[in-house]
Amino acid sequence: MDTVRPFTDRAAISTYAEDTPRRVPGYADLHRMTMLLLAERAPPVADILVYGAGGGLEIKALAEAQPGWRFVGIDPSAEMLDLARDVLRPLDNAATLIQGYIADAPQGPFDGATCLLTLHFLHREERLEVLHDIRRRLKPGAAFVIAHHSCPDGSDPRRWLARSVAFADRSAPDLAKASASAEMLMSRLPILSSDGEEALLRQAGFREITLFYAAFSFRGWVATA
Repeated sequence: MDTVRPFTDRAAISTYAEDTPRRVPGYADLHRMTMLLLAERAPPVADILVYGAGGGLEIKALAEAQPGWRFVGIDPSAEMLDLARDVLRPLDNAATLIQGYIADAPQGPFDGATCLLTLHFLHREERLEVLHDIRRRLKPGAAFVIAHHSCPDGSDPRRWLARSVAFADRSAPDLAKASASAEMLMSRLPILSSDGEEALLRQAGFREITLFYAAFSFRGWVATA
């Protein structure tokens, strides 16, 4: 079973909706790009799998843009799913939310899938297991969109993480503090290079793998099942 680290700190969860857009450059645009990439292959009435659905912001953005889509959201954190239910309450049961891991997701097949800001918590073999399981649940030709911490090939991930930390801090830049925070993140997150990310997607059976988003230490790909 994969081991996505659940968010259980209620203080952090209470500010998640405000903090995440501040930390991730172009957060709202990432959601819109994700919707457009899914819509290239998903029909107007579609079933979409969202892995790492806690918080509900991603599903909210997709559901508002595509009212004919229905979502199954999976997340290991009961607290984050409670937040998602609050966020999604006005959207007329657009999503079914399930506490658990990818093995707990319905078999589908789904018309598309997303996994945003989640896979960087997993080590390589755990990621590959998740990617395999998502691939098995997708219709042939369906789009899959991922985005999370990564770094360009041949570069130091600490430098890119420090840049992301500095971006999130709206006070005067403190590069020494940002570098220290980046070291702490490196001890918690198994950061892969772009080549490593794309190799895992291919190994899991995805094709037409294309980078579409790059913002300091955050990078995103679209792939075809």
